[in-house]
Amino acid sequence: MHRTPTSCRSTSRLISELLLALALLGPGAVAAQAPAATAAASAPATAAPAAESAPASLDTRIQQVKAEVLRLNRDLLVLEEELLFPASTQVAVFVSMDHGVLFDLGSVQVQLDGQVVANHLYTPQEIKALQRGGVQRLFLSNLKTGAHELVAFFTGGGPHARDYRRGATLKFDKDREPRYVELQIRDLQKKLQPEFEVKVWP
Repeated sequence: MHRTPTSCRSTSRLISELLLALALLGPGAVAAQAPAATAAASAPATAAPAAESAPASLDTRIQQVKAEVLRLNRDLLVLEEELLFPASTQVAVFVSMDHGVLFDLGSVQVQLDGQVVANHLYTPQEIKALQRGGVQRLFLSNLKTGAHELVAFFTGGGPHARDYRRGATLKFDKDREPRYVELQIRDLQKKLQPEFEVKVWP
């Protein structure tokens, strides 16, 4: 995989910042506070409030550094994803649910150009998140330009305790832009049955 100089410099900068933040959490940070604490112990009683505030100041600094480490880690993950899945070849598949009252989702399988690329079994917590409007990224990969076919299979329970296994197919062209495909589960109140749709985001 070819990495551009700009991407490499960004990665190096983020790693340097992360190492610096971790270093501040190490023994050196605590050791730096030790002389101040010792001096405060031997100072007159009037210096006691300042000595008492030192641990609180250190704790605040540690919390700030931890937050910075989390931010840098998030940035590194985003950068890594951009390097592994460049926009020119990226394809992502998402799952969403519109209410989902008429269908108790059990699993989803995705086939791309005849090959199984994703299988997922859903927990009650994941189903609740989808019913509240959440969107799950089920699959992310690289895809060459040209014509492709995606088939999704949905299994679960439908109205009247019926077992459902339904499929939906989408044919699409991949160009130099990323492709985002949505697998949507919707309730058809008029027919009292679920509907499954696969579409490409504009």
